[in-house]
Amino acid sequence: MFSIPHARPHARPKLRRAAARPGLDVAFLAILLLLLCYGLLMLYSAGYAVALYRRGDAYAYIRPQLLFAALGVAAMYAASLVDYHIWHRLAWPLLGVSLVLLVIVLFMPEYNGCKRWLVLPGLGTLQPSEIAKFSVVLVFSHIISLNHDRMKTFSTGVLPFGLVLGAVAVLMLLEPHLSGTVLILGIGAVLMFVGGTGLRWFGIAAALGVGAVAAAVVLLPDLVPYAASRLASWQDPFADPLGEGHQTIQSLYAIASGGLVGLGLGNSRQKYLYVPEPQNDFIFSILCEELGFAGAALVILLFLALFLRGMSIAVRARDKFGALLVVGFVTQVILQAVLNIAVVTNTIPNTGISLPFFSSGGTSLMMLLGEMGIVLSVSRQADGV
Repeated sequence: MFSIPHARPHARPKLRRAAARPGLDVAFLAILLLLLCYGLLMLYSAGYAVALYRRGDAYAYIRPQLLFAALGVAAMYAASLVDYHIWHRLAWPLLGVSLVLLVIVLFMPEYNGCKRWLVLPGLGTLQPSEIAKFSVVLVFSHIISLNHDRMKTFSTGVLPFGLVLGAVAVLMLLEPHLSGTVLILGIGAVLMFVGGTGLRWFGIAAALGVGAVAAAVVLLPDLVPYAASRLASWQDPFADPLGEGHQTIQSLYAIASGGLVGLGLGNSRQKYLYVPEPQNDFIFSILCEELGFAGAALVILLFLALFLRGMSIAVRARDKFGALLVVGFVTQVILQAVLNIAVVTNTIPNTGISLPFFSSGGTSLMMLLGEMGIVLSVSRQADGV
């Protein structure tokens, strides 16, 4: 007579834990898709005039962005299905690839005085700094999750992170890409702080940073006039309205003319070759002109909602590695959005940084959506709300 074998004693608790875990975080996904759709709508509205002027095609910016958005959403869904622990094994190899690409890009032709893009024949361009951001989050999360109980020491909690950030920052400054460098340093600092690096090391790093700036002023005097002109333009852009201050002045005109509810979608005047790069770094100023304070507030509220929901996923993450991945990727989005809005409103000097999910750029959009897919993967294995 045959009998059905009994289940192992530990099988039922595992099944109960699996059943208790939620699926993909629908709230986070909904906020993300709202940001994406909002961004695509504004990119078409803000960019068709300059696209027609530069390329002879009003759809020159929105057409590839729609394609990259579709590919990015597919990549996001695929990434959400993959167990995020696979990134433990890929962290260091991806960092190596990103460093190689950051070296190669230094030998590429300049565009607007910078060497930030690799030209891929038949495919467009690739921005290695986007891959560098991704790999830094992976490597930092990997190191911290394996050594979280030793993060107070210099050898574990400071040295490896300093070496990684130093290598990436030097290569990005050679492009030059100041805004990207600031962003990566900010992401790294947040992950180190959350991971448990001692506060005294941050104080020492700040003192060394001041010393490095002072040394640069003495050893590289050519940098002083450049930095001084940037600061002067920030403090009073109207002192040089046709030069350094032009971009900021036109941006402020656009924001001011928007009022409470704006001139209406598509009705911006500043996008007709007054605001430089309306489809990219200064898309937020066109949004303010067309949709006013209400449209701008909606953007800020959506980013705030993404941040809060992301931190909720991080708190409920199954392990430290998952929590750190979420913190790193969500911090990247929010910090980049804050810096972009601060630049276009002249709150900080112009550093040239894009607005996530809004600005034109296929590499950035696909990388962002792929990173959000990893956040959703963490949410699939998180504890219940």
